[in-house]
Amino acid sequence: MAALVNGSFASPIASADYTALSPAEGGLLSRVYNGMSGLSVTVTLLLILVAYDQFKYVWNKGSIVGPSWKIPFIGPFLQSVNPKMDEYKAKWASGDLSCVSVFHKFVVMASSRDMARKVFNSPTFVKPCVVDVAIKLLRPTNWVFLDGKAHIDYRKGLNGLFTRQALEAYLPGQEEVYDRYFARTLEISEQGDKEKGVPFMPFFRELMCAVSCRTFVGHYLSENAVKKIADDYWMITAALELVNFPIILPFTKTWYGKKAADMVLDEFANCAAKSKARMAVGGDITCIMDAWVKSMIDSTKYNEKIAKGIAVDPEEKPATLVRDFSDFEISQTVFTFLFASQDATSSACTWLFQIMADRPEILDRVRAENLAARNGDKDVRFSMDLLENLPYTRAVVKELLRYRPPVIMVPYVVKKPFPVTDSYTAPKGSMIIPSCWPALHDPEVYPNPDSYDPERWISGDAESKSKNWLVFGTGPHYCLGQTYAQLNLIGMIGKASLCLDWSHKPTEKSEDIEVFATIFPQDHCPLVFSKRS
Repeated sequence: MAALVNGSFASPIASADYTALSPAEGGLLSRVYNGMSGLSVTVTLLLILVAYDQFKYVWNKGSIVGPSWKIPFIGPFLQSVNPKMDEYKAKWASGDLSCVSVFHKFVVMASSRDMARKVFNSPTFVKPCVVDVAIKLLRPTNWVFLDGKAHIDYRKGLNGLFTRQALEAYLPGQEEVYDRYFARTLEISEQGDKEKGVPFMPFFRELMCAVSCRTFVGHYLSENAVKKIADDYWMITAALELVNFPIILPFTKTWYGKKAADMVLDEFANCAAKSKARMAVGGDITCIMDAWVKSMIDSTKYNEKIAKGIAVDPEEKPATLVRDFSDFEISQTVFTFLFASQDATSSACTWLFQIMADRPEILDRVRAENLAARNGDKDVRFSMDLLENLPYTRAVVKELLRYRPPVIMVPYVVKKPFPVTDSYTAPKGSMIIPSCWPALHDPEVYPNPDSYDPERWISGDAESKSKNWLVFGTGPHYCLGQTYAQLNLIGMIGKASLCLDWSHKPTEKSEDIEVFATIFPQDHCPLVFSKRS
């Protein structure tokens, strides 16, 4: 029998007798879609992001040493918030290159001397970034974040601020600060616990901040302002963790650090305006800011004469022609000097006083050398001739900088894929960190590296090991103030040896290292000072 067909419809599904399936009863995708809840969507997306985060880490890690997997998203964030020296040492010992990933930042540690030097000397591939939050504190337009020719040209104008002649002009202001603060050590000790001592690390931070401010901005800054900067700078240091949360949130460490940095920038901008007014009428150079402003004035006068066709004696041409900088540009630059010196010199100062107290035979030798250099008169003031002719005191300082280097590593950011080795390329946007500690504690270069021995700089061959001397970096971004920093510490400990006696009250934590931007004794160096007759 022939099948009955409703010929009025071209398709069976167009028939009124046909019942369409609902989406829930339809295909696989429809059933999945209708079966999904908000929670399942969220979980699915989260799993995808976790998988991507893990894949990206493994991909970036490549062949170098590092954890086989990371804690999703945050990685070892808690470790970066509370860094331990033992953990850093373990990381350095794990391989020439190693890695971690925290939040959005992939971090490569360059541990060996040669790997560290390669990073320092590769401006084509990397540039300094300090830490992520530093660019927000110092401002993106700061000269330290410039690259290539712009950085070189800027740096040329700053080199003249650290010549021998320039450094001599800053000495009276530095010694004035030491006179005042050394007197305070006696007051603090008199009021403190004679048996347990007073933890002097916070005091040394204030002392070195005051010395830096006098050196950089002279007397344009009041003593109250110096004290406030010294107190608030703690918040700036606290904000400088290796990796921070990407956004500055109110009432966090980075937020307080930013407020403190803004305060310092405002104070230094006011100082710049005062320096310009004073130098314009022929004032003497007493600080770095004065020297820089004077070079701007001299350059402007020279350029104006040349533009007018006036003949100028070649001897009148400034050593380096610089443009005029705004008050805020000057402030930003001088702030970088404070940024570079404050924590580092505070660390060195603290360890110097502790080490000298624990090794009285070394302190006695420093004292004898400084008294002899002053022909028996302990009140002779600083001069470059004096500070440059203290070979043993210099060795004491250099050995301290090797033994307890204030800068243990220097973060850089990778500008483009960086072939660090034949088998590993650091990805663009990652952070790569050349480490200074391993090179300075290499037993093949410095025998018994964990022993403090100034003699290695006198009768040993430490002075010839320049490739390992990474205390002040190397390459195009080496520290401009390295001569100033060493002479400052030489002058400080030499002067202290002549006018003060002090004893260290050691605890079980005295030799343990606290990492706070730089390194300090964990017990913050309990000391007792007395006046030397």
